Amino acid sequence: MEKYLKQLTQKELGKMTNIAKAAAKLFNEKGYLETSMDDISVAAKLSKGGIYHYYSSKNEILYFISTNFMGLLLKDLEQELEQIQDPFEKIQFIISRHIGFYIKHISEAKTTIHEGHLLPPAYFKIIAEQEKQYHQIVSHVLSDFFGGHISKDQLKVVTFILFGTCNGIYFWYDPKRSMTPEELSGIIRDILCKGLLGFEVKTKTKMSGQEH
Repeated sequence: MEKYLKQLTQKELGKMTNIAKAAAKLFNEKGYLETSMDDISVAAKLSKGGIYHYYSSKNEILYFISTNFMGLLLKDLEQELEQIQDPFEKIQFIISRHIGFYIKHISEAKTTIHEGHLLPPAYFKIIAEQEKQYHQIVSHVLSDFFGGHISKDQLKVVTFILFGTCNGIYFWYDPKRSMTPEELSGIIRDILCKGLLGFEVKTKTKMSGQEH
């Protein structure tokens, strides 16, 4: 599918994206398995033939939603982090950036997390690799923050806690009725980062005690 996407014009890619957005909302409301191509056709306001012009199957739509969303999360992230010197500021940046992307693309985020595992193995492998890459980038930043005063198991736990907190907002957050994305990001950033500072002191103290 990647070769096919590279051959598309911006207009054609825009149409594929519009179809995918409509489908993502349906997958959230009805579930991937329960959503038909007819449903997607109606939601996208495009004939079924028009849908098949861009996607050969529902699997391809789900794959496009997931890989496109993960691509947005990964795009320029490492370059942006290189512009920040302090590891603690990098963590704050990652949290704010992550929350911002999830709120802006909440249907796609939900679909990727909840329905991605239903993809055929070849497609799922690609999404899993993207998720692994994103996880490694964040884990590396956290490791730098702790300066080696953390075990691999602890680092894994801290990384998953960060992701779990940030990803969990889609269960309840409504940008139309709740606080602004900036306010929400600030609260999550403050709680997580202040907690990390406390955990950093604890791990350093423990490591120092072991050295003696």
